[in-house]
Amino acid sequence: MDGRIALFTRDLAAGGVARVIVNLSKGFIDRGHQVDVVLARARGPFVEQLANEVRVIDLGVERSLASVPGLIRYLRRERPLALLACSDGANVVALWSKWLAGGSTRVLISIHTNVSQNARAATKARGRLIPHFVRWFYGWADDVIAVSEGVADDVAGIARLDRQKIHVIYNPVDTDHIKTLATAPLEHPWFAPGAVPVVLSAGRLTRQKDFPSLLRAFARVRQSRPARLMILGEGEERTSLETLARELGCRDDIALPGFVPNPYPYMAAAGVFVLSSAWEGFGNVLIEAMALGVPVVSTDCPSGPAEILGRGRYGTLVPVSDVDALARAIATTLDQPPEARRSIERASSFSCERIASQYLAAIAH
Repeated sequence: MDGRIALFTRDLAAGGVARVIVNLSKGFIDRGHQVDVVLARARGPFVEQLANEVRVIDLGVERSLASVPGLIRYLRRERPLALLACSDGANVVALWSKWLAGGSTRVLISIHTNVSQNARAATKARGRLIPHFVRWFYGWADDVIAVSEGVADDVAGIARLDRQKIHVIYNPVDTDHIKTLATAPLEHPWFAPGAVPVVLSAGRLTRQKDFPSLLRAFARVRQSRPARLMILGEGEERTSLETLARELGCRDDIALPGFVPNPYPYMAAAGVFVLSSAWEGFGNVLIEAMALGVPVVSTDCPSGPAEILGRGRYGTLVPVSDVDALARAIATTLDQPPEARRSIERASSFSCERIASQYLAAIAH
């Protein structure tokens, strides 16, 4: 299969989609393909992490919707074999642009989050309208890809698509690169030899991640044993989380250092990694922690974590927002960490090579 492959989204700011684009583009290049990453605006820390062989196309606009004219010009000029859109907004823009541009480029859309949950939590009208755009336009796609079975079930119901026609392809994780990055020096005093164990989490400080439940669970763990909690990431809930930490009486043992470009030395040194989300599309960070042999605890949220963890074979699952269950799981994991080998082997099944091959099969379909 010859031809250029393009990946399209708004930007490469911090987030799971940005990491997927970095890893997937690498997988395509390793398989001998030319790759363009087309961005509404070429910004975000992950732009610099793209492989040197990737050509970055900057459409120079602020929003996905404003990308339509530039994306039409790109499709007519370059005529890529396939255009893979990588977010809800980008999906709709890609479908409109292909319809207006004409040509033979195959347009594949990928859904990286639970659309229903996102819409229910949206505070702006634009977010609440997404399910309607899904229903009206996703049927135009040459192929629909969901990053988990749960996401596929959700979008099939919204878009009224045949569930059998939605491909489930898990997200790629460059485990070898993660292991290399994890060897970088880590000078934070919390990770010094002999220090008390650190409970680690990472993600945007938003309602979706339900960090308040994690803080409350940690406060209960701390009542019975020494421990510290660190959450890597930035977002609008920082102030409320800092206030809650003070109210719980453990502000000195909770750190919110913000976005960290290389979180992997922190992961490798953690006693346990926790995902406390109310909902997800997949949960890349679980695989990243597992690749480093770090035990994981996760909520059994829609959608993704249960699939990654083999319904509990590779890590502990607890109900969403169940503070008591989360506290017990964290304490048990710190006291009796599972064997790392099984988690590392599980993480290897999400390799860039394997996932890129599945995407290429969908493109050729």
